[in-house]
Amino acid sequence: MAATVNLSSTPSNPISKLPSFSLNSPQKTSFSLFPNSSSFPCKPFSHSLKSQFITTSSKNPISDLFPPNKSGPEGDIVSSFSDDDDKPREECGVVGIFGDPEASRLCYLALHALQHRGQEGAGIVAVNNNVLQTVTGVGLVSEVFNESKLDQLPGEMAIGHVRYSTAGSSMLKNVQPFVAGYRFGSVGVAHNGNLVNYRALRAMLEDNGSIFNTSSDTEVLLHLIAISKARPFLLRIVDACEKLEGAYSMVFVTGDKLVAVRDPYGFRPLVMGRRSNGAVVFASETCALDLIEATYEREVYPGEVLVVDKKDGVQSLCLMPHPEPKQCIFEHIYFALPNSLVFGRSVYESRRVFGEILATEAPVDCDVVIAVPDSGVVAALGYAAKAGVPFQQGLIRSHYVGRTFIEPSQKIRDFGVKLKLSPVRAVLEGKRVVVVDDSIVRGTTSSKIVRLIKEAGAKEIHMRIASPPIIGSCYYGVDTPSAEELISNRMSVEEIRKFIGCDSLAFLPFDSLKKMLSTDSPKFCYACFSGKYPVMPREVKVKGVGDSMDDGLNTPLASIDGHWIKGPPNFDLEKEIDPLYQESKI
Repeated sequence: MAATVNLSSTPSNPISKLPSFSLNSPQKTSFSLFPNSSSFPCKPFSHSLKSQFITTSSKNPISDLFPPNKSGPEGDIVSSFSDDDDKPREECGVVGIFGDPEASRLCYLALHALQHRGQEGAGIVAVNNNVLQTVTGVGLVSEVFNESKLDQLPGEMAIGHVRYSTAGSSMLKNVQPFVAGYRFGSVGVAHNGNLVNYRALRAMLEDNGSIFNTSSDTEVLLHLIAISKARPFLLRIVDACEKLEGAYSMVFVTGDKLVAVRDPYGFRPLVMGRRSNGAVVFASETCALDLIEATYEREVYPGEVLVVDKKDGVQSLCLMPHPEPKQCIFEHIYFALPNSLVFGRSVYESRRVFGEILATEAPVDCDVVIAVPDSGVVAALGYAAKAGVPFQQGLIRSHYVGRTFIEPSQKIRDFGVKLKLSPVRAVLEGKRVVVVDDSIVRGTTSSKIVRLIKEAGAKEIHMRIASPPIIGSCYYGVDTPSAEELISNRMSVEEIRKFIGCDSLAFLPFDSLKKMLSTDSPKFCYACFSGKYPVMPREVKVKGVGDSMDDGLNTPLASIDGHWIKGPPNFDLEKEIDPLYQESKI
């Protein structure tokens, strides 16, 4: 039986022995075993799980509860990045390593490579002589770990996690990996994604006596594993996954096994690689493999469970049935690093082509093309090359701005943006400038960037956005605002142009994006652009009040569960989102 040792200031999460009970599963999962599979083995025998699609109107479904605020960008300037960091945020990154004597140190390096996927907390669980040892902390990877802490994590097997919360507040106790003890041993888990039926599962578990230590949806999974009657441990994971809805790419560790799991839709990425000494590596992106000199082998397939141990090597277990994949398109637009391969595609090439499409479909006479760094750079290079206009660095980004800062008593206009972005007057003055950015969410940052460029003397400013307009919130592991906060859900393109103050504005056409993806187009999730959700959310995401970002230590209760609330009695989310619901049923 594996033991658990916790070396951080957060206690491990013991799960009491509870009687088994039945949770109604939205889908029935069967499985088959494919040892050492090298090609995609997960072919469903039947499709009892049907994708649910709806059509969203331009009117926000909860606007009656939270009236939209259409004020201009001249709001109060506060010392917070809540408005000035106006981008969707990926929830986290995960890594797992099996068979390397320096597993925890390699895990630490891999988490560095995945730091862009989460900056609020980090943790590593290592296994040594069947004992699970964990170190977790709030902050960046370099702030959480040092030489002495890594020395406390010996062993040839480890998992790691970097976090930006979408479900659960940012307190230390919510930092993963989570470790739990149950009657057959201990298990650690790191999760990337979001469970849309988390609250319903948690309520059922609590009704049956479970006690929760965190506000994270990942803890639900540990309870489901603990109460499962399936044998062996691997089938406990399968049994637990039957009850989950939503997005999950996870790595588990026990006393002798490393397990990687990806949800049937494959919303979030997860890849497998191998080091020259034979060590097996799982990670959210291939950039993590590159840093620790692991060779990329393949993706963990949607609906697949991969098990690694000394006895049998790598074995593949496939959840059945699984639907057509619905991989997150925003990985290619914003989240992933350009040097990564995600869903089998080069992120760099995707973004370069996005820029070329914009240059072809939304041309404008200009003197220079600049990017909003860093995520807009590759698309801007594609735009400039296609348009035959020079690309230059018109905005310089500071990489040394902390999470909090002190503002002088005399308010500085657009203070947060000016701390992070500095315009280059020599590039901009007197020029007709095309500014390429990856997305517009609330529009607050875009309006401030336009002002910065105008103040640097630009003659004209033409915004080109390398994604379609975002009209819907994400429920699958991306922290986006509520629909009523999304500017494209409230305004036309012309209204947005006036709001942010540029001379012209164009988005990447949705149809052109799908055409560019060619035969892979049906395999991507476009819910944020179309409002069509592959898995219908059970809860409503509402506007957060006074809690856009906290310090990770003193989180108000209002933020717990990431501003997700249950609908009122008899609330039908599908009907609320789709006013044409009844027509679509005909």
